[in-house]
Amino acid sequence: MTTPDQQLRTALDALDAVFATLPEPPITVGGCTRCYTDAELATLAGPAHLVPDDLVSSVATEVTDHWDDFAALYHRTTPRIVRLLTTGRLHTHYGMIASRLLAAGYRGWPPPERQALERVWDAWWRSALHEYPGSDRATEVLETVAVCTGSLSPWLAVWTETRTEAAEHHFQDALDHWLAERELADLRLGFYDELLAGPELVTWLLAQEEGRIGAAQLFEVERIAYS
Repeated sequence: MTTPDQQLRTALDALDAVFATLPEPPITVGGCTRCYTDAELATLAGPAHLVPDDLVSSVATEVTDHWDDFAALYHRTTPRIVRLLTTGRLHTHYGMIASRLLAAGYRGWPPPERQALERVWDAWWRSALHEYPGSDRATEVLETVAVCTGSLSPWLAVWTETRTEAAEHHFQDALDHWLAERELADLRLGFYDELLAGPELVTWLLAQEEGRIGAAQLFEVERIAYS
């Protein structure tokens, strides 16, 4: 059997393959010339697989109005961005990447691209839950995949059924983090707070089997739920 990490790498390779088989029309990349040189803009207009990692990282987090055609640039660079993100080489607020993908129109992309990306999300989430400590916090991965897909339910369901030691450590870290926020009931995910997550998270936490949440923390979750 393949490991979750191997499944993630397979999904990333499949994402590359899907994008490679689709026509990549030539584009002229225009952008803020105070932030990017003419040579960098020309590189971004060339084959996506030849763009240096540091330039890909910059595109991943840059504000959308820095580009003449943000959606086209982000779309063609997505496999590179996602590989850096899911392998721990893109250091940024994870909710930002989800928000940028939504701004690029990710949910309206052709089904093969969207489905390949969602297979990466699934593999990344499972890989994160099987590694502790890992390069990613579970809360960061959850934020990315939930905001991108617009739903928490499938990802929380995976967490419920994944009862490895690593997943339990992630669960306790996440619970500490959510309760420390003191705004769990109104918690929103995404760089621009696109996804209201609090009510669903509270319901999910209350549904956990007895003993998974300590008495003091359960009291706090119940207080939040019923206040």
